[in-house]
Amino acid sequence: MNKIRTFSKKYLIGFMLGIISGSLVIAYADTYFPSSQTTYDNSASGLSSTNVQGAIDELYNVCFPPIPAGDQILENTDIVSSGDGLYADEYEDGKYTYKGKNPNNYVTFNDEEAGWRIISINSDGTIKIMRDASIGDIAWDDSDSNNWNRPASLNTYLNGTYSNSLNSVAKNQIVEATYYVGGIINDNNDIEGQISDEKSTISKVKVALPTASEYLRANSNKNQCGTLSSNNDNYRTCQSSNWMYINDQWWTLSSESEYYTVFLVSSGYFGLDYANNSHFAVRPTVTLSAEVQITGGDGSKSNPFTLG
Repeated sequence: MNKIRTFSKKYLIGFMLGIISGSLVIAYADTYFPSSQTTYDNSASGLSSTNVQGAIDELYNVCFPPIPAGDQILENTDIVSSGDGLYADEYEDGKYTYKGKNPNNYVTFNDEEAGWRIISINSDGTIKIMRDASIGDIAWDDSDSNNWNRPASLNTYLNGTYSNSLNSVAKNQIVEATYYVGGIINDNNDIEGQISDEKSTISKVKVALPTASEYLRANSNKNQCGTLSSNNDNYRTCQSSNWMYINDQWWTLSSESEYYTVFLVSSGYFGLDYANNSHFAVRPTVTLSAEVQITGGDGSKSNPFTLG
């Protein structure tokens, strides 16, 4: 009985493909040998085209739907467990994170050639990217509050003036996403607890910053650099295995207690400061729609991923 079912299924699929292929051939012929009597109604298929070329395009997309960027990367990238590359995230199921000194995670976004880098491919198919260079030194908040949802003045700036400065293509590729802004314990030695603490408070915005745990998770040297405490103890070593490291002081999205905001010191360890006390570098983070596709590139700096 199973053989009969298998046999029938194969021939049913073949029959359906034959009908679709035949439709495409007829539509193709009509395109190049048009007749004044030719009409086309694609509504029975749940589609909308009333002209032949439109029908071809719609049928093609039904049979061969576009592949989202996250799936494209996962299909064409080896998942690694050491060195530079893309890792299966051990703290969140279905998530993949780039780690190491210089993985191939460069992206051209907002017409900035290789100007952004992929932090992670998320379980829902969205992709989180971060601007590689700072957009300038800015206070985290104009008051002494470290509450991102207040909203902090940097939150307002990134989701107002900065967001409005992006080109129209980039704006359409970004989605409002959940960012984790919960307070963390300074110099902790528990990355799982820190991630949980960050998730205790959320912010729904289009532009934000990387969290302190995302910086730690970008390091391929987990043993020496996998927690706030170990990173701070071994910061000179940790510089050499983390692509997020830059020789500059820059804000994270994270805060500690009700007074301090967390930033990266130029040497690579975490520091604390009042939100309005200093102007540090700002590296915006955005989340790209799961519908975005990759149209070229291999992720290297000389040949970055291009988005479509």
